[in-house]
Amino acid sequence: MQLGINLGYWGAGMDGDNLAVAQEADRLGFSVCWAAEAYGSDAATVLSWVAAQTERIDVGSAIFQIPARQPAMTAMTAATLDSLSGGRFRLGLGVSGPQVSEGWYGVKFDKPLARTREYVEIVRRAMTRERLTYEGEHWTLPLPGGPGKPIKLTVHPEREHIPLYIAAIGPKNLEQTGEIADGALLIFPAAEHLEATTLKHLRAGREKAGLTLDGFDVCPTLPLAVGEDKDVARLADTFRPYTALYVGGMGSAKQNFYNQLAQRMGYEKEAAEIQQKYLSGDKPGAAAAVPQDLIDKTALLGSVDRIADRMKAYAAAGVTTLSLAPAGFTLDERLASLRAGSEALERAGLA
Repeated sequence: MQLGINLGYWGAGMDGDNLAVAQEADRLGFSVCWAAEAYGSDAATVLSWVAAQTERIDVGSAIFQIPARQPAMTAMTAATLDSLSGGRFRLGLGVSGPQVSEGWYGVKFDKPLARTREYVEIVRRAMTRERLTYEGEHWTLPLPGGPGKPIKLTVHPEREHIPLYIAAIGPKNLEQTGEIADGALLIFPAAEHLEATTLKHLRAGREKAGLTLDGFDVCPTLPLAVGEDKDVARLADTFRPYTALYVGGMGSAKQNFYNQLAQRMGYEKEAAEIQQKYLSGDKPGAAAAVPQDLIDKTALLGSVDRIADRMKAYAAAGVTTLSLAPAGFTLDERLASLRAGSEALERAGLA
């Protein structure tokens, strides 16, 4: 199992430290550095900045939002980043959610699976550097009856095949991801529930494509907080607002993928309470309602040995790249957490 680092969103208050974190991950031999986007910083700019100041670590979008870019532009960006980084780019895609898609980009959030499938097909076709034509339900290239003509990408990516990941949570999205992608970007994964909530759906998709999970990158992001085992409850409290935001406030009351995931993990009552409080404006109450057990199962908390044991569980469950989001109020604390994560992987015998 390899390690990655997830810098999250630029503008979250730790921007000045993120480059140092990425460079330390590079020095420690981490395999990939991910950056995210929502409705603030864009991931492509951050990744180009990180790639220019690191040597070996891959840089990946987690995610480029599908409603934000036409698929041909995503192919252009992926090819450019791969070329500039010397073949170190990984393309992560996701549909975002209805509030961002419709409220920020003005793109209707309908038929997300079909749109994702067409989007991936166009991106991959464009990156072959053949003249681009496509006829689908959501995109037709060139537009019929006009001056458009088939055009081919002029930039040469460093590699013939850029790894393509999809951020997936729900069963149908996971199955399609297994069928059409090279990897899955996961959030709030519990090793104990990974087979039932995730892997069986990915495996079904791989089987549709005549493939197995061999070579498919199962890549969850886990928050990391290092301390003594007796302080696990306090360490879990660090991530209460984060968990409450996703389980309670991401999406709408009817369409929150993270809330549904928590329910599938057995937290039906708790997920409903977190969402009710969060959407009513009681964010502290929502955070307090998050069970410590849910945080402990979906984060890495405690001593290096305890974290090593959890890493073993994730590896045994089928995780191939474990991306860390190290907590800390200072750069030194974040770097220390990163080093502890690397040490834990070695103690687990997984390095």
